[in-house]
Amino acid sequence: MSPAAFVMLLFTACLYGANHVAARLAFNHGLDVTTAVAVRSLVTALVVGALVVWQGVPRLLLARQKKYLLVISLLIAVQSVCLYSAVARLPVALALLAFNTYPLLTAGFDWLLHGRKPARAVLVAIPVLLLGLALALDVLGAASGLGAAAQWSQIGVGVLFALAAAATFGLALVLTQQEVAAVDSRLRTCVMMGLVGVLALAAVGAQGGFHWPQAAPGWWGLVLLVVCYGTAFTLMFTLLPKLGVVGGSPIMNVEPVAALAMAWVVLDQSIAPMQMLGAVVVVGTVMVLGLRKPKT
Repeated sequence: MSPAAFVMLLFTACLYGANHVAARLAFNHGLDVTTAVAVRSLVTALVVGALVVWQGVPRLLLARQKKYLLVISLLIAVQSVCLYSAVARLPVALALLAFNTYPLLTAGFDWLLHGRKPARAVLVAIPVLLLGLALALDVLGAASGLGAAAQWSQIGVGVLFALAAAATFGLALVLTQQEVAAVDSRLRTCVMMGLVGVLALAAVGAQGGFHWPQAAPGWWGLVLLVVCYGTAFTLMFTLLPKLGVVGGSPIMNVEPVAALAMAWVVLDQSIAPMQMLGAVVVVGTVMVLGLRKPKT
């Protein structure tokens, strides 16, 4: 990997982390999750759509591809709502760490749907990843001093949202690889983000309309989450492929670490040393899985 590619990947991972920190800032000041997903997705769709037109990307889709793009978009809409719901309830880094279990769930869905048994490395990683996640989330309440029951009363809903986001994202990845991999990534992203935005708008209507921030910091958070997310997506699907970098690069898994640092500065969120150890285990395990060479 070239130095330019490494720097751009690291920058993109930090942008994704900043998006979630900005989202939490906005949620703290009145923004609701569906409004955030709708605005973020529609703006990103417009930006990527403009690139699709400008770069002359072929826009012909087969009937089967259209059907699966709709299914995948529904999954991504659920994933987006669930992940932002987790971010609204948990320290940002912990929400992202729980979400980072998605590689294991992706392997599980691939096995379930296509009969491809997970590699031995994935099976070995499962208990290590779960141990790290247990430490990071302080499931026994040792670091917080609350005890297991009180700790889970505080984090339980947020953890479930993060794991639901991981599951829906893992399934979306499997379907993307199997059903719409032939569609240009820029067109695929534009269509999916547009459909996610429309689905989010429907949810906004069902809940009685938009719920905007009630204070200036919340508006700054909304603007920053849109800018960070849109910029990261644009880099991921336009510049990085030209540098010979795939979207699944292990470097992207520094996102929770970047979010931890930014959340500490912006939101005054911090975690105990034992939780930090758990975070290192989770991120390290996922990176090792990403770095392993596939069998030929």
